[in-house]
Amino acid sequence: MRLQFTLLLACCVTLAGPIAGAGSPGTIDELRQSFTVGGEPVPPNVFRDMGDGDLADSGSIIVTIDVKAATGSNLYADPIKRNGAWVAQRRASPGDKGLTEEEAYRYIGVTANKLLILITSYSGGGSGVFYSLHILTAEPARAFDGEGKPYERLNLTTIRSVALGDRWNGEVRIDGNAVVVKTTGGIPAGHARKPSTMTIEAERP
Repeated sequence: MRLQFTLLLACCVTLAGPIAGAGSPGTIDELRQSFTVGGEPVPPNVFRDMGDGDLADSGSIIVTIDVKAATGSNLYADPIKRNGAWVAQRRASPGDKGLTEEEAYRYIGVTANKLLILITSYSGGGSGVFYSLHILTAEPARAFDGEGKPYERLNLTTIRSVALGDRWNGEVRIDGNAVVVKTTGGIPAGHARKPSTMTIEAERP
């Protein structure tokens, strides 16, 4: 009887192990709380690649990035600096080494329905600094590496981006599942922007 109980307990422990670790809730919780992975900030340049740096197209082409792989990678190895609530990353412009690109973000927080809200800014090295509001999902996923071994991804997907304009200035806050954007200044097309407030529903498609 004791042997049967021991075997049953061992089976329960074996089955419980993969289930507990399958979703990596700690990683998701960390990202939602502080927008970091393993204590390191998500590289701002992921937002350059997710559309901020593509000023020629009306919509994003790359919409999902594995931030678990991106954080600490060679691809996003340019120095990251914090400036108050903003996290910024610079690199020499590929098209003109005399110019310096800068991508930055400010993490606002998470909505009641677990969507992540950020404000980003992108400069290609000229006078323009273009701001955007990003609404994103963060989901764990499993895949195989080059050797066929399973590993975990943490996919960050932008489900909506709202252009706020050149040299935007204002405040953003979360109210349940709504994002309230209060604009206090900016220079669209060379003209001073009038103060305004808009409310955007953060919802999954």
